[in-house]
Amino acid sequence: MTLAFIRHGQTDWNAEGRLQGSSDIPLNETGRQQAREAETMLADWTWDAIVSSPLARARETAQIVADGLGLPLGPAYDELVERDYGPLEGMSDREVMERWPDRNYPGAEALADVVARCLRGLARIDADYPSSNVVVVCHGTIMKYTLIELTGYPIEVILNGSVSTIERAGEGWRVLTVNGEPVA
Repeated sequence: MTLAFIRHGQTDWNAEGRLQGSSDIPLNETGRQQAREAETMLADWTWDAIVSSPLARARETAQIVADGLGLPLGPAYDELVERDYGPLEGMSDREVMERWPDRNYPGAEALADVVARCLRGLARIDADYPSSNVVVVCHGTIMKYTLIELTGYPIEVILNGSVSTIERAGEGWRVLTVNGEPVA
């Protein structure tokens, strides 16, 4: 099984440097173009399904990629929703980092809970698509920390519209690409 994680394309809040979290912000035109570019990164592989978070920016990215790959859009999994940043959503990223450099954000969903939720979602995807190659469209924070948990590979940032792939290696996972770049 190979999983390709795509971070949704850009939204106006991404462009403005605002924390989105679980707020349902739509793609902008740049985000739609990023989704088309992500689709081209996947064209040389064989994919069986494409699924996503239910948030509009992820669903639209997934639909664009599915159309480009000639696949039907699969289900949305609630477990793939981005981290809930609570009262911080809508604030500037810079202000949030200045006020909470330790990333211990008041009122935000705990990172351990985010990762556990995503792992439950991946288990559902595995049950729904056994031994399949699946494209999973979701969000930066949930992708970053889940990929680190699964592979131990150090990831600094997940870029909008980027593709990161992993493959099952025995009982674990092996990183193939991060942000569209091969990993040695």
